[in-house]
Amino acid sequence: MFDSVNVDETEEFLSAAYTPMKIGGPVEDARVRISRRAAGPVAMDRLDFGYTMAYDAGDLGRVCLISMHDGTLADLTDGREEVYGPAETFLLAPPDQPYRGEVRAARYTIALLDTALLDAVAPTAPGEHPVRLTGARPVDEAANRRLAAAIAYVRDHVLDDPGACENELLVGTAARHLAAVTLAALPNGAHDAGHPADSADATPGTVRRAVAFIEAHADEDISLAQVAAAAYVTPRALQYAFRRHLDTTPLAYLRRVRLDAAHRDLLAAGPGSTTVTEVAMRWGFAHPGHFAAHYRGAYRVTPGTTLHLQS
Repeated sequence: MFDSVNVDETEEFLSAAYTPMKIGGPVEDARVRISRRAAGPVAMDRLDFGYTMAYDAGDLGRVCLISMHDGTLADLTDGREEVYGPAETFLLAPPDQPYRGEVRAARYTIALLDTALLDAVAPTAPGEHPVRLTGARPVDEAANRRLAAAIAYVRDHVLDDPGACENELLVGTAARHLAAVTLAALPNGAHDAGHPADSADATPGTVRRAVAFIEAHADEDISLAQVAAAAYVTPRALQYAFRRHLDTTPLAYLRRVRLDAAHRDLLAAGPGSTTVTEVAMRWGFAHPGHFAAHYRGAYRVTPGTTLHLQS
């Protein structure tokens, strides 16, 4: 937590929390409130500025997403003024570039992600350059809503829950989910075209190796890249193989394996031995509503009904 009316203190805090920066501009009411929650490769900050703060900052070294709630933020990095307002979500700056702008009496959420998360979820092949975000605004309004919802989900249902923060499976799954939504929402340099070898590797054997690895490690924080490595193919070839032979994706299959495991735990639960929330979190489902929806879709009953029948 940070709460101050001193501009010098604010400058020192922001420089330590993000990147070295200078604050400028006249300040009448210098009240600033900032709270941070962090776990693993992701951090979420809530910021509330009661005044206009001009800043000139170095590169962040991380993916920095902003979700605006009130007020405005103006990006002045390239000499033009790009203004973002309430309900807009955007990339503040490329991770390797300095930036400058103004926060204008605004309340917003910052999501900070390790750049390695993008590489973990992007289906790049060996020898390709790491994926790079090439635009600040989402590709359309629907993408803007999805990105804002993903940030809110990780903030409210993972990082705000001390129990969830201690669960490596939950944190890792949520972080990669946010990275994947970021890539889907923002313009980026990921290649859509595949390589001939990727298609050739999309065989039933690839699926068998991947399925065996997923089922053996479903209780661990595993990524698409790890599953692909276990199947001896590229992430893109793995995606092709699952689409071709199972009509699904590797991560959707992993979610179903975890859902089945949660179902078995609910069936095996003794009276008063556990709760639906505990079982859901054990298998990487941080949002009770989402877990219940997936469960009803698979088993035609609620998880609470299953647990109650066993008790």
